[in-house]
Amino acid sequence: MTETAHLPAPAATADHRPSAARRTLRVLAILACLPYIALKVVWVAGGKLGIPAGSVLLEHPQMMMIANAVSVVADVLVVVLALLLTQAWGRRFPAWLLALPMWAATGLLTPVMAGYPAQLAVALVTGDEKAAAPAEPFLDEWVFGVVYGGFILQGLTLGTLFALYARDRWSPLWQGRLGELSARTSGLGTRALAVAGAVVALVPATLHVLWAAGSTTGLSARLIAERDSDDYVLEADRFLFIAVAVAFTLFLALRRPARLRVRTTLALAWTASGAVGCWGAYLSLVALLPDPDPSKHVPGLVQLSYAGDMITGFLLAASVALFLRRRSAEA
Repeated sequence: MTETAHLPAPAATADHRPSAARRTLRVLAILACLPYIALKVVWVAGGKLGIPAGSVLLEHPQMMMIANAVSVVADVLVVVLALLLTQAWGRRFPAWLLALPMWAATGLLTPVMAGYPAQLAVALVTGDEKAAAPAEPFLDEWVFGVVYGGFILQGLTLGTLFALYARDRWSPLWQGRLGELSARTSGLGTRALAVAGAVVALVPATLHVLWAAGSTTGLSARLIAERDSDDYVLEADRFLFIAVAVAFTLFLALRRPARLRVRTTLALAWTASGAVGCWGAYLSLVALLPDPDPSKHVPGLVQLSYAGDMITGFLLAASVALFLRRRSAEA
């Protein structure tokens, strides 16, 4: 992706001012971060706002403090990105250094934007009270609405700002249709990475389909007892993102279907590969955290699904990155 930095970018002059729409989006993105940051700061300081007595979050205070501190840094990064995407100096920012955090932010926020409304809709239709009130205390119900609502607003505003920024700076990279791309753009390396990602994806995709359909294969007794409608929605969601990531990255690498727009294909491959890879990496990290209670250990097959998601997403993202690098060299 580093080659994209050599594309001619719009002049970043001192009198450059973002439009009123972009300034509004920037303010909304920053405001959307504040409730989450405030909650995390309270928890780092030892407060228990929104955490009910007996919550599992209180069992490991030191680990929780570290995790909350990292979360604050991650959300502060969203604020930095919102500023970068709307300032004159942001137009001179190295392409790869912007692409990596934006890919990660897209990957982490998009599943929340898709999954949380779906969970609410399913709970409304089915009347599944267990989903709204889990058997084991975790967080007060209002926290989910505040935090996930903020995430959805962050995703909408930051995603729109990045789309506008990318259009201004790199629009030549995704002009035309797949059939118009040169063979060099999607060379052997791009195709090999895409195919490798598709092969690895078979394992986690199969597991997500099984679990979404109600199978308990590989699940511990604890996970089986705690399953509710939220779990089925999340498994279906994860399979959907894998399917989209694999399909559209292969489309990009194989330049087929010929009439499909490069812009549409690239956007879906970018977003879905980030959702698969970043959430796989996050869940893999969480699964590796030590816990003295054996019943809370993540089963091996579940860990395998997380690792498969992570590797799939990273391979597909590497294929997209190589495509962009070659495309920028041609441009």
